[in-house]
Amino acid sequence: MSLSSHLNQLKKKHEHLSFEVERAEKSPATDRMHIKSLKKEKLRLKDEIERLHHA
Repeated sequence: MSLSSHLNQLKKKHEHLSFEVERAEKSPATDRMHIKSLKKEKLRLKDEIERLHHA
């Protein structure tokens, strides 16, 4: 897998997590720990994207 396609894949996952976080925050039944977990994964992906972008 090329670096470019890997970055695109990570960006898509990050975008999907943004959508999931937004949806979870609007739902009163969502567990706060689940939202925290989604945000943590989103941040991990963002860091990975930045690291690869500057490599």
